[in-house]
Amino acid sequence: MITIDNISKRFRKLQVLDNISAQFEKGQVVSLIGPNGSGKTTLIKSILGMVRPESGKIIVNGNAVSENPNYREQIGYMPQIGRYPDNMKIGQLFEMMKNIRNIDGKLTDNELIAQFELEKMFHKPMRTLSGGTRQKVSAALAFLFDPKILILDEPTAGLDPLASEILKEKIIREKAKHKLILITSHILSDLDDLTTHVMHLQEGKLMFLKDIGTLQEETGEIKLGKAIAKIMKGEIPDGSWVNTIFQVGQKEEKN
Repeated sequence: MITIDNISKRFRKLQVLDNISAQFEKGQVVSLIGPNGSGKTTLIKSILGMVRPESGKIIVNGNAVSENPNYREQIGYMPQIGRYPDNMKIGQLFEMMKNIRNIDGKLTDNELIAQFELEKMFHKPMRTLSGGTRQKVSAALAFLFDPKILILDEPTAGLDPLASEILKEKIIREKAKHKLILITSHILSDLDDLTTHVMHLQEGKLMFLKDIGTLQEETGEIKLGKAIAKIMKGEIPDGSWVNTIFQVGQKEEKN
């Protein structure tokens, strides 16, 4: 569904993405992990066409990101921090999105609107909302039109425990529909029940892209957080992980 082919991006002297290549398919839930500044959000924004790479290309369902913006109709995006017109009311925001998509009648997927009880707050302007409520609005907007691809940037940040569980259960239901889901999160425990593949970026470089079963087997850890910690500490007993990272680098150089 998404092909990333040797993309690079620099902001002034800072190399944010360095020759990244990857392939994502439907049915995958890919957790994008890495420290702050590793390039995760820039990669997401490149897929969305919000950032233009200096080299390489991105293809979404056969459409080149740089050529046809209509591909974005297939994507539901939840930003880390949602920015909306201050004076717009919640209900008006959802109506505006319906009009942009030329959809009449009921919204395609209003499940999160109901579960987060947002209809009770449709009259409230966005400027009056707490950070957690704005996050709920962002989540509901991402799922609103039943997209084939979901891109969720730190989706549980700012949510209370109940809202976090509601959102994670929603993601699991979308996973069961064989959608492609890309997630970033610093809370790795949030990803344990969701992830099928792990993509690790560091300083703009792709360190590895692994399915979760291989990751668990090579690290001897079931929990994603412990597996990643073991990798970062260099505690892989047979050294196989170092070889894998080296092979990824070699493969990129040949492309």
